[in-house]
Amino acid sequence: MVPALVVTPPVDPEPTPPAASPTADQFGPMKVVKSTDKATKVKPRNKVVDAFFNGGGTSEDLMQEIKTLTARQQDFLLTTRRDLHKCPELMYNEKKTSDYIQKALKKNKIAFTTGWGVNTSPDRIPGDGGYGIVADIGTRKEPCVLLRADMDGLPIMEKTVGIDDFMSTNPGVMHACGNDGHTAMLLAAASILKGMERSIKGTVRLVFQPAAQGGAGAKRMVEEGLLTDDPQPQHAFAMNVNPKVATGIIASRPGTVKAAAERFEITIHGVGGHAAMPHLTVDPIVTASSIVMNLQTLISRSLSPLESGVCSVTKFDAGSAFNVIPASAVLRGTIRALTTEILMDLKGKVEQVVTSTAEMHGCEAGVTYSVDYYPPTVNDEVLYEEFSKEIGAMLSVTGEVVEIEPGMGAEDFGFISEEIPSSYFTIGQGSGTNPPTNVGVHHPHFALDESILPQGVELHVNLALRCLHMLGEVDSDTNCSIPHVIGVK
Repeated sequence: MVPALVVTPPVDPEPTPPAASPTADQFGPMKVVKSTDKATKVKPRNKVVDAFFNGGGTSEDLMQEIKTLTARQQDFLLTTRRDLHKCPELMYNEKKTSDYIQKALKKNKIAFTTGWGVNTSPDRIPGDGGYGIVADIGTRKEPCVLLRADMDGLPIMEKTVGIDDFMSTNPGVMHACGNDGHTAMLLAAASILKGMERSIKGTVRLVFQPAAQGGAGAKRMVEEGLLTDDPQPQHAFAMNVNPKVATGIIASRPGTVKAAAERFEITIHGVGGHAAMPHLTVDPIVTASSIVMNLQTLISRSLSPLESGVCSVTKFDAGSAFNVIPASAVLRGTIRALTTEILMDLKGKVEQVVTSTAEMHGCEAGVTYSVDYYPPTVNDEVLYEEFSKEIGAMLSVTGEVVEIEPGMGAEDFGFISEEIPSSYFTIGQGSGTNPPTNVGVHHPHFALDESILPQGVELHVNLALRCLHMLGEVDSDTNCSIPHVIGVK
């Protein structure tokens, strides 16, 4: 079996090779480590970061250093975000986006692996995939923390006003969830971390994830070794923009942040015929309509009033002529819950409702689900309460992390948070006015408040460095829990 090509840039003395990659017969195309880091000259150390890791610096010094370095990224952030916004691509088809990210990493002499996120269901989702990118910065040894950004767009025709210079040039596709901004923030963070690499004690794994908009791209990357390739990440962090929270406010919560989700397709088979003679048919439209109504009782009569769930039928396909009762009908929709257990219970109840309703009307019916249901995105309560919340508060304009209710939207980061202790934040962006930035995600008029881009960069870098420092202290003292002093020293 031919191993993946490995090119190790001369970053530190005696570097450890980058993480191994899956072989071709396991997960499709082999990943290839690429790098343009040909120079023998190493970057200087960062005195502030050195002092922080060695106990001679303060939290305030580190905060100010990261803020100063981030300010130098302002032009890069705007240019990168707008370039990406102009060319959105759908899940498993993010080639231009991936190429753009790779070019930026090469410019900063950051070694990375490509080929992550191969599409395992091309019969159901178009595209080969494999456009994910992973880069390790630091010693390439433990401790290791993971920072993740998603990169794909949505099948929406953009109607955002006031952005003519960088409006989507891909008809019917737009960045309506902020993924262009997420990617720009992580690329800027990568540049900053690379500049202080020799002072970092541990490894920061940067993940540019494809197929986040329903394609379970994070699950594919986990299956391909994202969390098991050495050095293995101990904690993971991610963030998303939030148009429903005022600009600059960082929000999150302990425990479940985003719901578990599943998609369904219900096919009903009856007997078609002339619309003037319904008694000679078995009408699948009437049957499907009954199923829609009966599904509405799943939440109100199947779940405890203290639990949360959603069952929404979002598409109804049947017939092609006004005077013909069709032979079949198709319903599509989604179910959501705050735990995997409740989601699985709802799946079973959907099947019961469909089967019994169809039988009552004399039809046959079946339910199919997506290849990958989404688990809930869960903030590890100990990590969040004793570490992440404090770091978020340091960057929030209010000086605190606003606690939000769990959302019924699903998030690919859940595939990572169910494997290792993680924290997920949202950054408020709802106060922008030109254009308005309080329009919800997945909307054709969604607009990003670009003023929060530096805040996201600072949050990435602070989380990475302070978590590595925390993990180093824990490793040096087996009796030490997550130390409070990491936030304000």
